[in-house]
Amino acid sequence: MNSAWLRGALMGLGLAPVLLLGTAAWAQIIETRVSPLTALDRQYMDQQRQSVAGLTLRYYGGRCCRREAELDYLQRLLDDRYVRDEDRELLQAMGIALGDLLADELDLRWVIYEDAEGRSRALQLDQTENFLFPVTMISRRRESGDRTPITEVYQQAVEAMQAAKPPLPFQ
Repeated sequence: MNSAWLRGALMGLGLAPVLLLGTAAWAQIIETRVSPLTALDRQYMDQQRQSVAGLTLRYYGGRCCRREAELDYLQRLLDDRYVRDEDRELLQAMGIALGDLLADELDLRWVIYEDAEGRSRALQLDQTENFLFPVTMISRRRESGDRTPITEVYQQAVEAMQAAKPPLPFQ
């Protein structure tokens, strides 16, 4: 069985082999299903955005995160311990704010990504098989004791997706 045949068979079933971009330099081929966000997903994400914006407005007088420079608000929430390492829901809300900025910067779209591990909100590069999972980019790091600065997490994600973009014609 060759890879082109397998790829065609998976795509025919609505499944796709996917390159996962994570904190480690690894790739894994798995069966996946990608679909648009549901109304409930959008509502939940809006509530999460509002919770982060409310915190940054209350403690720092500004809303997060419409520009890269405002990522400092997320870092300050962590450094000042307004959001603690065990506050998974708030950490993931911060991940949504980070994801919105990545989506704007890199022209990505929010989707639902389902695989054997479960259902996740992810950012997809065009119609490619390249995804980022910003919702857990901060929470997983903090829960494991990783103190990588938010701006560095952002830059790593930008670099990974820029490297995954197909070259423009005549480049």
